[in-house]
Amino acid sequence: MRAGIALGSNRGDRLQQLREAHRQIVELPDVSPPIVVSSIYETEPVNCETGASKFLNAVMEVGFERAPLSLLHALRRIEEAMGRSPRHAPNRSRTIDLDLLYCGDWTQNTPELQLPHPRLHLRRFVLEPLVEVRPDLKLPGSHQAIRDLLTCVESEPMVVRASEQW
Repeated sequence: MRAGIALGSNRGDRLQQLREAHRQIVELPDVSPPIVVSSIYETEPVNCETGASKFLNAVMEVGFERAPLSLLHALRRIEEAMGRSPRHAPNRSRTIDLDLLYCGDWTQNTPELQLPHPRLHLRRFVLEPLVEVRPDLKLPGSHQAIRDLLTCVESEPMVVRASEQW
């Protein structure tokens, strides 16, 4: 099945953080090609602490054939290896943030994992890069394609393509 992952960083060398997370995700034993990545976008922090730096965000889609929870756990291990504490407060600056957006047609609503991601349709900083990767994707439970969801989301805060190259 295809799994979508959002990547974000607003501390340290943001671009290098995204590159390193991408490398580690691609090297996971259960991840398979094709690996598709969006451009990188620079975005204003949303609901972060005062004075938080801008984020770099991107989306990647990978093949994954195990249960989505195992991918979520692998993403959490990558975050920890890159310096993010498992007790990291929500909506705070971070070296890396990896969110599992969807995993095939899988739906789940538990305290540990919600699929598809419950706020994906509200986040321009996720939708814009996701439109590059899968514009026609319809998430489980939605009748709208990702490109149509993007037209419904507020235009602020600004999301600016920073680079097509990683």
